[in-house]
Amino acid sequence: MLPVVVVHGGAGHIPKERSERSTSGVRSAAQSAYAVLKRGGSSMDAVVDAVMLLENNPSFNAGCGSVLNIKGEVEMDALVMDGKTLSSGAVSAVRNIANPIQLARLVMEKTSHACLTAEGASQFAHFMGIPEVPQESLITEYSRMRWKKNLEPDANPVECQMGKMGTVGAVAVDTDGNVACATSTGGLLNKMEGRVGDTPCIGSGGYADNMSGAVSTTGHGEAIMKVTLARHILFYMEQARSPLFSAQASHLKPPVIWAWPT
Repeated sequence: MLPVVVVHGGAGHIPKERSERSTSGVRSAAQSAYAVLKRGGSSMDAVVDAVMLLENNPSFNAGCGSVLNIKGEVEMDALVMDGKTLSSGAVSAVRNIANPIQLARLVMEKTSHACLTAEGASQFAHFMGIPEVPQESLITEYSRMRWKKNLEPDANPVECQMGKMGTVGAVAVDTDGNVACATSTGGLLNKMEGRVGDTPCIGSGGYADNMSGAVSTTGHGEAIMKVTLARHILFYMEQARSPLFSAQASHLKPPVIWAWPT
């Protein structure tokens, strides 16, 4: 089977001065992930590779480019899912980890759980030998500037969300016909401490099933969770509906990406 990978850099308005870097980052991640597939790597290898590159790119709201919560701190969420086995792993509200998507994969492969959060996830990361990084290394000047701007008394919450790089994600089909998805995010700008959105929730932030396809979502997490958007899309695809129809039939229109075996 011809391998395929699709990568997204998130929803939201991207300022013109940042759009070129964003596009370049997505292109580089897709090229790297496709090279993984061409070498015979699995769809899981490919999507994790792509998302790790985006987490390492400060142009995106994931990893080192994450937006800040109300206290000016980084809290990140991530999810992976394997369409062959329906195995999944997720982490939420994690700090001091450069690549939450890597930790999410370890949750899937090395534990009997589906999701670890906050301090528990940090302890697991330490046990697995993943080094902690300084919180400051995950905070960009751009993120701090927007955090401060949103704290001003006359700040407009809607306007403040504009210019925010969105959740990142990838889906892939490998040469064996197996699909996988991966999604990672820093969440909402100036969110409450401990807020967790759709990203680490199976069926909302992503879903993968060889029988139907794979989806990675991006947009407003609270709205996505109301309809378990990723799984809802695949519900329609299982009825031989097109990906476009399936996405629109959810009555929500956040950008989504998908892949499916043929």
